[in-house]
Amino acid sequence: MSEGAALLRQHGIPVTAQRLAVLKAVGESPHGTVDLIAEHVRASIGAISQQAVYDALGILVKRGLIRRIQPAGSPALFESRVGDNHHHLICRMCGKTVDVDCATGHAPCLNPAGNSGFRIDEAEVIYWGVCPDCLKTNP
Repeated sequence: MSEGAALLRQHGIPVTAQRLAVLKAVGESPHGTVDLIAEHVRASIGAISQQAVYDALGILVKRGLIRRIQPAGSPALFESRVGDNHHHLICRMCGKTVDVDCATGHAPCLNPAGNSGFRIDEAEVIYWGVCPDCLKTNP
């Protein structure tokens, strides 16, 4: 049994070739869009509908195997790094997205001035700027 199949079963997700291919594609293309993930899946297993990719991503996010982030003004991005409350750096010019570890301490690693009675377990931070490659071409 493959590691992906075991992971799906462990989380109560029926194993299909499409779900395995989507899980693998997310792992191989961190911060990929649905379109990019669908491209990878099609290259791996052949034809798959866009809706099947959305459905697979949805169940994988719901069961906590992957994470969905949606930066302002950008399409949703998917990654397999979950459970560690990390943050992201995003280039304003090319959209390159990279992980950055928590700002301080443990999750949620940032505390608001007031919590309005909420029990906070996660903080999502996105740092915006210009990546080194774009800085070279656009000083």
